Amino acid sequence: MADLTTVLEATGALAGAGGLGYAKVRAPRVYWSLVGLPVTWGRFTVTYRSTMDVCGLTVQPSRLRAFMARNIARREVQPVPPKVRRVRGTSTGLRVTLRLPAGLEPADVAAASQRLRHAWGVHSVNVIETKPGMVELRMTGYDVLGRVRMPRRLKARSMVVPVALRDDGTAFVRDYRKVPHGLTLGANQSGKSMYQRNLISELAKLPVGLVGIDCKRGVEQSTYAPRLSALATTPEQASALLDVLVAEMEDRFDLLSAHHVSDLWDLPEEVRPVPLVVLVDEVAELFLVAAKKDEERRDRMVMQMVRLGQMARAIGIYLEICGQRFGSELGKGATMLRAQLTGRVVHRVNDKQTAEMGLGDIAPEAVFAATTIPPDRPGVAVAGDSSGGWSRIRTPQTSPAQAAEVCREYAHLTPSLPALAPFRPAVLVEPTTDEAPSLIKPRPVTD
Repeated sequence: MADLTTVLEATGALAGAGGLGYAKVRAPRVYWSLVGLPVTWGRFTVTYRSTMDVCGLTVQPSRLRAFMARNIARREVQPVPPKVRRVRGTSTGLRVTLRLPAGLEPADVAAASQRLRHAWGVHSVNVIETKPGMVELRMTGYDVLGRVRMPRRLKARSMVVPVALRDDGTAFVRDYRKVPHGLTLGANQSGKSMYQRNLISELAKLPVGLVGIDCKRGVEQSTYAPRLSALATTPEQASALLDVLVAEMEDRFDLLSAHHVSDLWDLPEEVRPVPLVVLVDEVAELFLVAAKKDEERRDRMVMQMVRLGQMARAIGIYLEICGQRFGSELGKGATMLRAQLTGRVVHRVNDKQTAEMGLGDIAPEAVFAATTIPPDRPGVAVAGDSSGGWSRIRTPQTSPAQAAEVCREYAHLTPSLPALAPFRPAVLVEPTTDEAPSLIKPRPVTD
């Protein structure tokens, strides 16, 4: 009987170990919650002071504190590490809020993030400044970008849409009211189309107008036709559509002037025009021309896009531009337009110069991160903005059929805009009858 009990206990232990090993590979969130989080929390608690000391993140105490330690507490004066204000676990890692002592700044902690990562045995450590004198260490216990799972509670709201997952476990959102225009760069098979599919899928759920410019004969954006207010599939159509958008911009400025406000969102809701998001699939198709006679049209398109980039934010027209490269070699006006695109997302690129085009002027330290994205991880990108901050992100896997289904589901939200009516794409209406087609051929009619 005792031998049987021993065998059963050994079998249970092996099954439990095997289950944890399986969870570590197939269900990393479960493994982290059961094993990784308690172990890391304990390691952090025990080694915090010594780790901060060897990483150079301590300062000498004040004279009063040193006097109190020597004469009242009767102990040796020790360097002071950042004070731990809060520790909380998440489904992906550990969050620690620190109060920095005088003499330390967030950059000092960020510079030691790799050493902290190895000291506490976590996958990554990101340092976020929450307010002056306070930082948050966002530790991730495993590679959250390996299998992307977006937070379930995060939903699209007023011009704020979740698009991807950051490497610290938080969602990367596209906030058009804060970052009105965006640029997405990347080589073929790098994940640009998947990023755009996720963006359109989330925008389709909001009461906004979507305007597509896809000069590759609409091979990418034609599947979103039920939710598009306008679609241009040739350079000629794109030129005419941009002229209409500029005219719409001028009409909206007249509306702002009549109500004595300077922003679309300050208008009364009953007269507020619907926001528009202009999605350009391949910007090079608008710049490059094959004949000299097309140069005038190209210059006009570029000028209209620059005008939209400079002024359209106030009246609720936002630009989302995609391309493989976006430099001065495209032609006159390229760098001027790029300067208006505040949000930058750079996927895997073929050369360092392309990464510098997207990130070099806003976050130079992010250029190296963009050039080291492996080719076997499509969808991984580096996102930055004009504040100088940047992070690694990855979009969840979304097929063209899934994005098209979302556009069909929310087709009723497509606004009716008379100015864009000539560019409204045709939508095939599927038959509503449930009857299967007859397989019997009709008898031919004879005289």
